[in-house]
Amino acid sequence: MAVTIRLRREGAKSRPYYKVVVADSRSPRDGKFIEILGTYDPKKADANSTLKLDRIDHWISKGAQPSDTVRSLIKKNKKIAASAPTENEETASPVADEAPEANESQEEPSSTEA
Repeated sequence: MAVTIRLRREGAKSRPYYKVVVADSRSPRDGKFIEILGTYDPKKADANSTLKLDRIDHWISKGAQPSDTVRSLIKKNKKIAASAPTENEETASPVADEAPEANESQEEPSSTEA
């Protein structure tokens, strides 16, 4: 069975919305599929796709062939995922430091009242 990773069209007329699916290459575009791997909304300007990159890597290792459009989406999402963790780690530390201070200040007045 030849397996492909491709887009499955959803949405209304003139309002396309796609799901990234793993399907047998012989099944129709909107027909039977094996697994949903993400979504793609071409009408959105930024961050118009969400993909499960770990599952995509799993299926590609099993021999699944992504379509040209899906290959492009994978490339974009991997680029975003590679740059995102460094930003999250930098912003996570200051927020974590501020939260305990706020909790301590709330506890102090209640302990003085008692």
